[in-house]
Amino acid sequence: MRVFSLALTLLAFAGAAHAQDAGTLTPKPLPPLAHPQDPKIPAKEVFGRQLTPTEAQVRSIGFYARGCLAGAKALPVDGETWRVMRLSRNRFWGHPAMIAFLERFSHKAAAQGVWPGILVGDISQPRGGPMLTGHASHQIGLDADVWLTPMPEHPLTQADREQMSAIDMVRPDGLGVDPAHWSERQAGVIRAAASEPEVERIFVNVAIKKALCETHAGEAWMNKVRPFWGHNYHFHIRIHCPDSEAACQAQDPVPPGDGCDKSLAWWFTDEALHPRSEGKPKPPISMAQLPAECREVAVEK
Repeated sequence: MRVFSLALTLLAFAGAAHAQDAGTLTPKPLPPLAHPQDPKIPAKEVFGRQLTPTEAQVRSIGFYARGCLAGAKALPVDGETWRVMRLSRNRFWGHPAMIAFLERFSHKAAAQGVWPGILVGDISQPRGGPMLTGHASHQIGLDADVWLTPMPEHPLTQADREQMSAIDMVRPDGLGVDPAHWSERQAGVIRAAASEPEVERIFVNVAIKKALCETHAGEAWMNKVRPFWGHNYHFHIRIHCPDSEAACQAQDPVPPGDGCDKSLAWWFTDEALHPRSEGKPKPPISMAQLPAECREVAVEK
């Protein structure tokens, strides 16, 4: 199977991990850890070195930003209505519910004439868990980034997948969208995702939320679209914990309303647009801080 051969040949590497940042055509291996089972070791160092999933029963373990994933499934790198980007990151794995969602949603977006297909960025690592670069969430296979750039109609080369940039939809001042790139087509692909019942939240840049409020205020799906820092090149889809998976920790429900009220104004304050550093960065999550079952997932052969 192509995705498994890719996983065996791709190696985790350090560097930026945002949609606009290039991948690499020559990934370099990370050195082995001297004490991989040390509970104090940063979990990202352990999970970032795992190139394949476990064969255990599928389950999302823990919370979106503190957990892991057993029995992950890979999104095929090419589909009729999707392409996977930045293969060198090896983050095209997810809970089978997320993989099925992305396939179905991409077909829906194409059928509705939004655009030919979607470009998929990071989903999760083969065993979930914290990543060496980029994300705080994406740890349990139920988050996925979709570029706000439509899928090209021509085949993508390896270089295209690693070096093609997503398009910035936000003006340099951060106060609105760039009309040269933002259009109702971008709004349409977000709406197509947010309208699906299993979607729990969608994160977008506040300028994008503002633009959506100007044209779609009051529509039910807008409740799920939440502003968050970054997300000007892509939107972040989060789906609910699957039914019957007790180890998956749900997020609190979104507040009522379309999010176009006074709460949106805070995001345009200096405090939000130019957040100050809090000094020392927080220490990374250690293996001991993850659910106990994740320690077994991390080392399973």
